[in-house]
Amino acid sequence: MINITLPDGSIRKYESGTTGLEVAKSISEGLARNVLAVKVDEEIWDASRPIENDVHLRLLTSRDTEGMMTFWHSSAHLMAEALEALYPNVKFGIGPAIETGFYYDIDLGDQVLSKNDLEKIEKKMIELARQKNEYVRKPMPKAEAIAYFEEKGDEYKLELLEGLEDGSITFYQQGGFVDLCRGPHIPHTGLIKAVKLLNVAGAYWRGDETRAQMTRIYGVSFPKAKELKEHLRLLEEAKKRDHRKLGKELELFMFSERVGAGLPIWLPKGTALRNRLKDFLTKEQAKRGYQLVSTPHIGNKHLYVTSGHYEKYGEDSFQSISTPREGEEFMLKPMNCPHHCEIYAHRPHSYKELPMRIAEFGTVYRYEQSGELHGLSRVRGFTQDDAHIFCTPDQLKSEFLDVLDLTLMVFKKMGFSDFTAQISLRDPEKPEKYIGSTENWDAAEKAIIEATQEVGLTTVTELGEAAFYGPKLDFMVKDALKRSWQLGTIQVDYNLPERFDLEYTGSDNTTHRPVMIHRAPFGSLERFISVLIEHTAGKFPLWLIPDQYAIIPVSDKYVEYAEKVKAEFEAQDIRGFVDGRNETVKRKIRDAEVKRVPIMLIVGEKEVESGKVSVRLQGKEDGDKGAMTTGDFVTFFKQLLEEE
Repeated sequence: MINITLPDGSIRKYESGTTGLEVAKSISEGLARNVLAVKVDEEIWDASRPIENDVHLRLLTSRDTEGMMTFWHSSAHLMAEALEALYPNVKFGIGPAIETGFYYDIDLGDQVLSKNDLEKIEKKMIELARQKNEYVRKPMPKAEAIAYFEEKGDEYKLELLEGLEDGSITFYQQGGFVDLCRGPHIPHTGLIKAVKLLNVAGAYWRGDETRAQMTRIYGVSFPKAKELKEHLRLLEEAKKRDHRKLGKELELFMFSERVGAGLPIWLPKGTALRNRLKDFLTKEQAKRGYQLVSTPHIGNKHLYVTSGHYEKYGEDSFQSISTPREGEEFMLKPMNCPHHCEIYAHRPHSYKELPMRIAEFGTVYRYEQSGELHGLSRVRGFTQDDAHIFCTPDQLKSEFLDVLDLTLMVFKKMGFSDFTAQISLRDPEKPEKYIGSTENWDAAEKAIIEATQEVGLTTVTELGEAAFYGPKLDFMVKDALKRSWQLGTIQVDYNLPERFDLEYTGSDNTTHRPVMIHRAPFGSLERFISVLIEHTAGKFPLWLIPDQYAIIPVSDKYVEYAEKVKAEFEAQDIRGFVDGRNETVKRKIRDAEVKRVPIMLIVGEKEVESGKVSVRLQGKEDGDKGAMTTGDFVTFFKQLLEEE
């Protein structure tokens, strides 16, 4: 008999070899029908895989991220089965689940697939799904696996096999389709009730531009048709909210091929938006004892060799910049932390000076592949709201808690109430990915775990997601469309202080090594603003929006009065503009609405005579607020700000 511990802490006894699906049936037949996979200790397994030892077990359904990732991975296999039935000579690359569904890279030889072919493939998938074929896991000796794909003539799978060790290879079969795969998979194809193939794109084999170009088919699937319908509705809404589209309409930012791909140019309104975010965080940081610094956009290559960034990220950086001096090389700054370590190191420190908190809105540069660039969310130059805290080990927890408080306050101010805090730890199976001693890593990981427990923060833990120099607390924020984005981060680092030989003199009059906290509540201004645009659909909070009002004169005769009103509001730090164009009032109102201006102030003969403005709020049922004196409007406006 084995002991199986469930998430509620209860322990049940089962015979060795029991499957997760059988455990689910022993609890409820209804539950068993909805189980997609199981989490055995920290691994995701097929629900039909035998459990031989005592374990902690979690049953995964479509409500769990891991459950849906398994569901989508299985859907990719179902799509491959449909493709093989329709195109017998097809060859397969990889077919993973992704955050929004799945894809499969395929090689159709001389055949060209278009979006018009997707409906035919969808129908075949549903036909095959209704057969309710089980996903069967089959361990396979490497020699047999090679022989199988040699017979099929699939050079892509043969190349994948080269990197796998004998004894670790598994195949999965559903119906007549067999694929090389680690798994896991859902119990059977019948659970896939609704499918939509979304797009066809080109993709280089293994992301290498020098290799074969394959066809990538993207899709999404759900256990229920109504879930697919809702997902497609959200996709349409996402298109309307696309920050690239709205950024252009709202005149926030632009890109220029002459300047270079992935290098955003901020227009006046976008720059004003950025500056208000920076001002907001700068004031909050000042309250908490941060000092602002400024560092160059380049650094000597040896700086990044010392920090370890060159070894880990050299391939993803821009090429070194050579100078006329032989052997001298500089790099565009990929990270701010090495520069901040040098700031700390420029003079001796006493324990009485710590913690030392330094902050910078520092622009960094990384060479993202052109195919991975995406508006503001994936760029080659971006500005981090970076800060580094140098403290004693005894101060670490309180400093971490203060940073956590700041990060949560930022999210609240920006309207992000739905988020997951992820503790990102090292992968114990791959120590070569990290720098520093086990002792330092243990201390850093313990500090994060204890701090989050102390404030009762609900967290998830992910192995292998740590930075190369230390563990992190990452924040996965959900927007209005329930999409998840990684934004803020807090990192604990014992290793960079060691690599830069940072010291302070303790109360015992001997030297000690400080601990370093890296933190960025926004993450980067570019990515944060891209998420904020899509979360708000461009309707930013009143305190943040570039134009808080538009004054609309009903004719040219009232432009002078409108300008006078604008000057009064500017003196009260209320931002807006006068629309003095020779257009109808109706057109001006419509244009203001398109530009997401929240308040429209109409001025005509009555308003001029009474010294008032007629106030209209965009997108409100009770939006018509009638006429107000300019003084009353200022009071009304400040009340609106306080309510945010």
